[in-house]
Amino acid sequence: MKVAFFVLTLFITLSGCAELKDMGKTIGHTTKDVTTEIGHATRDTTKAIGHASRDAVNSVKEDLNSEDETKD
Repeated sequence: MKVAFFVLTLFITLSGCAELKDMGKTIGHTTKDVTTEIGHATRDTTKAIGHASRDAVNSVKEDLNSEDETKD
């Protein structure tokens, strides 16, 4: 009787541990995927802002240069 109870308790405990391990793995992978997507979106946004800023500066430089050329 004691052995059967011990085996049953051990089985239930191991089953619970396996479920917790699987749940932890799922949460971990989901967290990794979400943070990767956030990182990629941040990188893309920063790159777009940088390109737009560069283009605006170049446009202003061109406008200033063309004004200088017309004055000469």
